[in-house]
Amino acid sequence: MSPSVVVVGGGVAGLTTAFRLSQRGVDVAVVEASDDVGGRLRSVTVGDLELAAGPDSFVARKPWAVDLCRELGLELDAPRASRAQMWTERGLVDLPPSALGVPSDASALWSWAGLSRTGRIRALADLVKRARPDEGDVSLGSLLRRRLGDEATERLVAPLLGGLFAGDVDRLGAAATFPELAEWERRFGSLIRGAKAATSASATAGPMFVRPRKGVAALPNALAERLGTGASTTRTAVRKAEPRGGGFAITADVGAMLARCLVLATPASATADVVADAWPEVAAQLRTLRTVSTAVVLLVYGDGTATALPDATGFVVPRERAPMTAATFLSRKWPDQRFRTRAVVRCFVGADGSEDVIDAPDDDLVEAVAAHLAAVTGLPPRPEHAAVVRWPGAMPQYEVGHLGRVDAIERSLPPGMFVVGNAYRGVGVADTVHGANETAEAIHAYLGEHDRTESVR
Repeated sequence: MSPSVVVVGGGVAGLTTAFRLSQRGVDVAVVEASDDVGGRLRSVTVGDLELAAGPDSFVARKPWAVDLCRELGLELDAPRASRAQMWTERGLVDLPPSALGVPSDASALWSWAGLSRTGRIRALADLVKRARPDEGDVSLGSLLRRRLGDEATERLVAPLLGGLFAGDVDRLGAAATFPELAEWERRFGSLIRGAKAATSASATAGPMFVRPRKGVAALPNALAERLGTGASTTRTAVRKAEPRGGGFAITADVGAMLARCLVLATPASATADVVADAWPEVAAQLRTLRTVSTAVVLLVYGDGTATALPDATGFVVPRERAPMTAATFLSRKWPDQRFRTRAVVRCFVGADGSEDVIDAPDDDLVEAVAAHLAAVTGLPPRPEHAAVVRWPGAMPQYEVGHLGRVDAIERSLPPGMFVVGNAYRGVGVADTVHGANETAEAIHAYLGEHDRTESVR
């Protein structure tokens, strides 16, 4: 018997969609091309440690991923370190109090060592500059530069906000990435005052980030376990889909499948390949969603090195100032008895405009980031163990007008076909879970309406 719904893609988006449908009694099958489910929420072995190869946590103040973890019985941990730092030519400096990277304390901004005196004066002009009327979607860079100036944008805010997308703030659209910024300007007449209000409102909201106690890979693993062994097929690529009898015929490595609904929870480029033959106009629109490639370099140092790291979560790097875009001090942020007294660090490499960096051999990448870490911390020049994980085309770029493009894609889909994942309405785990929840609701409604129409006939 063919399932009612076939979900292509076994990352958190596809698994959550399938899980929600299964809770409603819908017969669903998940097809995944790689060796295991989980997508970027997986781990890699470095020496004797299993470390996150993709995201190491998710936003707690967007409730969807937290709620799902609790529903699955997963215990959650908050980071042990809280302060973050910025790489500068003079070394690491603590970031000033901020919300979304925007300074929330004018006096702290005035004394922050990461900006020149001229840069600080220009940034504080945000407090007196007149707000512009709503211009529609604009780039993050244009909004930030107009309010805070070039120096504060490039040395303070862009490394944080652009880093979350591995993107260029002058290309990323504010509406799809951080619409709060435009709202702060409209409501408070100032990004700094808006950041201050947001900081005050979240003072008692708990930690910003959390993760499952056993690591982020525990989330997709728990979803797959709830779905059952027969619901997921791995090492099976879907080659194409076409309409068939009010539903879909899906050509996969294991043969043909039929389904009433088709969910494509794969990167936009892979989704385009699946639909290109039968729906070329949909494929063309999907290919307008640009991505960039990144890599993660994981480093495990020898015993006795843990105290060489600052008591911080890590640091971010202004554009093209170092081989990495950011580093996370895992042994400070997520201490674990398995780390013993070893420093464990994760570096992020590659971004929009510097993707060629990740083409370097593994040893060269490890040597480059380790040398820069040694220069700004007390770490030795080389780790004892290291691993490089590349993520080709894994980071969607929400450029100006992104939400309009997504709306157009969704309108062009044939009835019964759905797309979900980080390419569309949020790159974080929490947003992806939210999108999967909504997709499952839409599918359930579609199937109900389909059944009512068939009964009338």
